[in-house]
Amino acid sequence: MSAVQAIGIDFGTTNSVAALTTAKGEASLVDFRAPGGSASVFRTALCFWQDPDVRGGPMPGVAHEAGPWAISEFLDFPQGSRFLQSFKSVAANPLFDQATIFEKRLRFEELGRVFLEHLIAHGGAALKTLPERVVVGRPVRYVGSRPDEALARTRYDAMFGMLGREVHYVYEPLGAAYGHASKLEDAATLLVADFGGGTSDFSIVRVDAPGSARRCVPLGSAGIGIAGDRFDFRIMDRLVLPMLGKGSTYRSFDKVLEIPDGHFTDFGDWSRLALMRNRRTLAELARLQHSATDPATIGRMIAVVENELGYPLYEAVGRLKRTLSSESHAAFHFKSDDLTIEAEVSRAEFESWIAPDLAQIAETLDTALASAGLRADQIDRVFLTGGSSLIPAVRALFEQRFGSGRIDSGNELTSIAHGLALIGQADELAEWTVAV
Repeated sequence: MSAVQAIGIDFGTTNSVAALTTAKGEASLVDFRAPGGSASVFRTALCFWQDPDVRGGPMPGVAHEAGPWAISEFLDFPQGSRFLQSFKSVAANPLFDQATIFEKRLRFEELGRVFLEHLIAHGGAALKTLPERVVVGRPVRYVGSRPDEALARTRYDAMFGMLGREVHYVYEPLGAAYGHASKLEDAATLLVADFGGGTSDFSIVRVDAPGSARRCVPLGSAGIGIAGDRFDFRIMDRLVLPMLGKGSTYRSFDKVLEIPDGHFTDFGDWSRLALMRNRRTLAELARLQHSATDPATIGRMIAVVENELGYPLYEAVGRLKRTLSSESHAAFHFKSDDLTIEAEVSRAEFESWIAPDLAQIAETLDTALASAGLRADQIDRVFLTGGSSLIPAVRALFEQRFGSGRIDSGNELTSIAHGLALIGQADELAEWTVAV
């Protein structure tokens, strides 16, 4: 082990975590003294609001916050704020050019730098002086039907370049694998499955016995842009979007046509919902409302967008999903001045909604095994991490394939950052990093 000090940064779709190495070759999580109490998990969210006292910088006249502080600011002044979340999901999307915030245009890397500035500032003394080596996690496969990895790398370089340090990129599940391997007492072939907000990623490593010169060696990886946010979309598609006009019709000259899915797809994507609050989109929705056979439904969509109700809606969907992870039935409840939705949902219903997604995740697992040249019965241990790994149907997929006795879990939100920091101290760092 070298004496190089490192920081591991898990820049996640929903949450971000940072960990620092110690002189003893261990890693410790960075705590943030958030409004709701100290925590090592920093929400990947941004809030912007107009403030004439802000002068200079890339956004004169606009103040901003990130993480739990962004949520607190938004909840205090929702009408005057712009709240963004899940923006990591557009990193590899060539169709995303910039977000318009109070008439100011910000590219992905500029949003990312604003986020990092606040994360570091809220890290206090622990992050006042960064170590010489930064190890950043990245998905095995980015979100999107045709993700542009080179574009994502360019954007990540521009974002993390602000740190002024040596930056290395490592697949996120490899970070979790490296950290979990240090806890194993025997040699094993280990599969790590990381289920985040945007992607489901898999990595396989060979772990040698303690004391070996090479404790952990990567064997193969695979990923898919389907995870927690997609599961959220399934809930939105069944419970919310029909109330906002999906499946209804509009008049075009002498024809009655079904409303295209475009705006509904954007509305059901957390990374795009907040960006719908712009003059062009609102004008399009107003025209659609005028020609709709049920204009009230489109009016409700406009009200949600104009009144910045994306975050309360996100919270309602999240509560339903979390409850169904421990209960067989749950109530969905969302209420605003213009929209009220009450529905009872069973776990069986939810699992039927996400069944197509689970099938694709299972296929990606097969791809990961093939990339390592292994069969399922050659995997000794399985480690599940990421918030969506807590969904029973996700865990059942692995129990059916590997048996419950081989499955471990824990530290679902922090294991990646912990392992990334440890990789930063590894002599064989180059073997863990991703070129693009």
